[in-house]
Amino acid sequence: MSGIHRIFQEIRHSDDPCVLATVIGVEGSAYRKEGAVMLWKGDGSRIGLLSGGCLEEDVALRAEEAFKEGSSRTVLYNLRSTDDLSWGQGAGCDGAVHVLLEPVHPRLRRHLCKVGDYMEQGVAVTAVKKLTPDRSVTDYLFIPRGGQESFGEWQGQISEEWMFDGRKSGISRGAGESEEVFVHHLQPKPRLILIGAGEDAEPLARFAARTGFSVVVADWRPARCNKGFFPDADRFLVGFPEELVNRLAWRGDEFVVIMTHQFERDRELLHLLRDKKLSYLGILGPRRRTSRLLAGRSLPEGIRSPVGLPIGAEGPEEIAVSILADLIRIRRQAPEPEVLLP
Repeated sequence: MSGIHRIFQEIRHSDDPCVLATVIGVEGSAYRKEGAVMLWKGDGSRIGLLSGGCLEEDVALRAEEAFKEGSSRTVLYNLRSTDDLSWGQGAGCDGAVHVLLEPVHPRLRRHLCKVGDYMEQGVAVTAVKKLTPDRSVTDYLFIPRGGQESFGEWQGQISEEWMFDGRKSGISRGAGESEEVFVHHLQPKPRLILIGAGEDAEPLARFAARTGFSVVVADWRPARCNKGFFPDADRFLVGFPEELVNRLAWRGDEFVVIMTHQFERDRELLHLLRDKKLSYLGILGPRRRTSRLLAGRSLPEGIRSPVGLPIGAEGPEEIAVSILADLIRIRRQAPEPEVLLP
């Protein structure tokens, strides 16, 4: 599970004192970018990462201070210096990182729980935090996508520029004001639907769940489609292709991998899914098999066959890595790597 979703679960299920740490600005290069989060808990434990491990201990100390004082603050870590007393010694990141620390008081906790509820429903939320010149927080606002009512502790105008326009999280200007605001786009977990609960689907479900996907396993065999074989999956659907496709509430951003090893069922699934709006549709097996599934027609654009990146993978685990790498590439909107032939 990705850090932000683990943090929302922790905040919902525990009343322990905690401080939310967020990277709000990066100058130069750094291990994590704007929007990376970590939760410090009163018992000293932490959830999430802000760096490769070089900042977390000091962030924890600063978080404890912020909690005791009950006020937010921003801490600057300069990773560019090579001075022994700086944070740059040995880090090699050649950047500066601004970390916002916010004690999670009861009202903020209730609002964060509401954000978590929206994200579990598949609704993205934009968080906007108004900053003082020294970058403490005075106001905050949560704006769900889709027209739902905003909520938080906010006075003043709301800018349309903060809404979902494909921009990355970062510091912006307030709406008609001189204050800076930090705009944080919080996305729900992408949903990966694995159709086919064979043994080769097990490592893919496991790896995907641990890298932030909400995994749905679908199959016609209840003896295979269950927590016993897929302990990290969030949902199970048992049925034949048309039943499965009709039972899913399609959001339009799903990642789907077909791996039933059943030719006729794969053909039916391709027919049912090929016109749906999906982030990813891949099918296990060589391209010539997929061509046969399509009765010799050319492969429609957007269908990945063979599924995954061409890294010469063999066996369930390596194939799962190749598929997951391709899913992450699409999720992060990275270009397809160039294949260098010998």
